[in-house]
Amino acid sequence: MALGEDGTISRWDVATGRHEAVATTTVPEEPEHDPFDGRQLRRHLHASQDGRFAAVVNDYGRFGEVLDLRAGEITLDLENDGGHQETVPFSLAFGQSRGRCVVIHRTEWNRLDVSDARTGSLLTERSLPEPPEQGPPPEHHLDYFHGALYVSPDGKRILDDGWVWHPIGFPSVWNLDRWIEDNVWESEDGPSRLDVCDRAYYWNHAMTWIDSRRIAVEGLGDDDEEMLPGARIFDTTRTDEHGMAVELLAFEGPVGPFFSDGTRLFSGGASGLSIWDPEQGELLGTVPGISPTRHHASAGQFLELAEGVVRLWDAGRVGAGSMG
Repeated sequence: MALGEDGTISRWDVATGRHEAVATTTVPEEPEHDPFDGRQLRRHLHASQDGRFAAVVNDYGRFGEVLDLRAGEITLDLENDGGHQETVPFSLAFGQSRGRCVVIHRTEWNRLDVSDARTGSLLTERSLPEPPEQGPPPEHHLDYFHGALYVSPDGKRILDDGWVWHPIGFPSVWNLDRWIEDNVWESEDGPSRLDVCDRAYYWNHAMTWIDSRRIAVEGLGDDDEEMLPGARIFDTTRTDEHGMAVELLAFEGPVGPFFSDGTRLFSGGASGLSIWDPEQGELLGTVPGISPTRHHASAGQFLELAEGVVRLWDAGRVGAGSMG
């Protein structure tokens, strides 16, 4: 899927270079946007796994929409209701529940919801009173600014790159099925919710699911000013003595966007694509000349778009032993 500067959404056949326009986004611009720490507002295209639905959102902004690409129609208008939205990409991810496509999206600074992508109907209806100026907050109140979302490869869990005040990056995970089917408060304080780690002034950096149990998080250290390039590997099915995810390994080297094929960790730094063993922390190979920002997992393809030029690398055609 590709999003043009004019708002056209098209299906792109990488092999032939053919583009077929399927819809047009009408997400409004936000001229009053005030960038935080250099993070400029930009449109971001998301696609459902089956390619039927797309969402276009304003990262570091307030607005977005979900589109049915078969009909070329908007099924859901999105607004995250502000609240330091300039500090995070627009929280959104597609998932599956009972055979239907669902969209997870930020509706307030401290609230996510799940909606049916086809009908736009809300699946996580709940009501929470405003916290009082003094005294304890109401039950289920979450003091957390939701960030970028990542769904696990098996589709059952969500990784959230959010932060808490005063600014501490606090990635967390919880169970999507339990949230939709059993407990509408699962994303706030449900039993499956687990904090991964905490880093002062550090969020909006690379992270990815390696498989449906392990995640990789960029950065070695506990504070933005002292962070070193590298990766930390966590087991999100186990907790340590502090009640957080068990850290399995930390190693220097990986920088830039993170991706995984279920076995290897890929990092797309400025010097090129690097391939790592997340079990041992060893560098397996490099691919110079491409610093990808997108990964087509099922096709094994990595893509970089820079200055109007598309660079593509097909990992499925190259074994680790032959990488330069």
